[in-house]
This record gives sequence, structure tokens and C-alpha cells, in this order.
Amino acid sequence: MQRVEFTIEPFVEAAPGDHVTAPVDALRSLGFDVDVGPFGSSCTVASDRVGDVVAAISRIAVAHGATHINIDIVAVDE
Repeated sequence: MQRVEFTIEPFVEAAPGDHVTAPVDALRSLGFDVDVGPFGSSCTVASDRVGDVVAAISRIAVAHGATHINIDIVAVDE
């Protein structure tokens, strides 16, 4: 299992744009439980799905106007 943590900018507190919400919505529609926090979002995925998740985040965020995307991937024991 891998924890994919991501921050998408620009981020406006209490008013995230589509570039932030659309990737989260897309991951949720794919069945991933996404935690949205004040400094970023994250989800835990099977190792063989990490590429799909990163691609979806990047593609959708950029399509909706993201200016910066930061993604960290960390192995977790579950």
C-alpha cells in the first residue's frame, strides 16, 4: 500500500477552485477514500494503482487551471 499525498495550487482557503475539487471528486468516483486537509489531500492505494492515481490528479488538476502540483508517495503498512 502507498499513501499518495498531494497539494494543488493556487489554493484559496475556504474557496478551493475546480482545479482542487475536481481531482478529489474523480478519485472518490474511482472508489478511493480521499482525506482533504488544510495543507493538502491524501489517499491510500494499492501499489499497482499509484500510477493511475497520480495521472488522474495531474491530468485533471492541470485541465482545471492548476499552477503547481506537489505529490508525495510514501509506503505504508496496512
